[in-house]
Amino acid sequence: MEGPGNLEQETKTCKADATSRSRYRETLPQIIDSIVDSCQKETRLSHISPERIPSRQAVKEILSRTRQLLFPGYFSRENIDPVNLNYEIGSMVTVLFELLARQITHSFRHQCFRYSLPCVGCEEKGYQEAVTLLLSIPGLQKILSTDVMAAYEGDPAAGSSDEIIFSYPGILAISIYRIAHQLYKQEIPLLPRMMTEYAHSITGIDIHPGATIGESFFIDHGTGVVIGETTEIGKGVRIYQGVTLGALSLPKDAGEQWRGKKRHPTIEDDVILYSGATILGGDTTIGARSTIGGNVWITESVPPDTRVIMEEPRLHFK
Repeated sequence: MEGPGNLEQETKTCKADATSRSRYRETLPQIIDSIVDSCQKETRLSHISPERIPSRQAVKEILSRTRQLLFPGYFSRENIDPVNLNYEIGSMVTVLFELLARQITHSFRHQCFRYSLPCVGCEEKGYQEAVTLLLSIPGLQKILSTDVMAAYEGDPAAGSSDEIIFSYPGILAISIYRIAHQLYKQEIPLLPRMMTEYAHSITGIDIHPGATIGESFFIDHGTGVVIGETTEIGKGVRIYQGVTLGALSLPKDAGEQWRGKKRHPTIEDDVILYSGATILGGDTTIGARSTIGGNVWITESVPPDTRVIMEEPRLHFK
């Protein structure tokens, strides 16, 4: 049993702890005031507005539900068969429509409030653009089927198209890019980049939604691939891990000077870019049917039917 002395000591310690906590808590109003003041000054870092900004969680749900439509039966929560196909697709479309319309509306309203733009009828525009995306689903399915086939034909390790759809990070990144690119063409603010950066975070593949990419596109392995905003990629192009399609070195104020201008390369039909290749510049074109070897650095155009490889390195053993 504890003696009276121990109990008395514990009581004193508890009282001291309580006093100490109170003293620290007294500093909280001052901290709150300083943070509020900072929020009001640093307007680029805060969104203090009666209107909601688009939700990252909602964007993830939109992508999940859109992929369920693009690949029916693969990612659906319920089994889909010929009997319930109409019902299941109808249910998915209805829920996705409301989600899309809400987030697109938030995107337009955020732009209006942030930049004091004239009213464009944000809510009606949200519903209108949601319909436009849903109308594009069959077209997106058609081009994604060519991407899946390109992966199957280009990778001997692929056991089936099912395996590719379920497990290949390249197909995941490409499918999200194609959804985002459609919204980018519809000039929806914020959402397209939020989508491709989500894909970037889970696959390591960074494709800007503004890039233009033709059918039968295959990214093998994928980690570390970077495709810039004004990149143009033709049909039947194959890319391996670590490839960069980027811009040349730009000045500090390049944001205003170069925004909207061609800064990234053009890759023509049936080109293969092996791992670690870096191709830079808006005037750089890789001609059709060319092969670019691993770790090559290119800042000037390459004619069609050209093979570019690094000079054979020399190894030194000591």
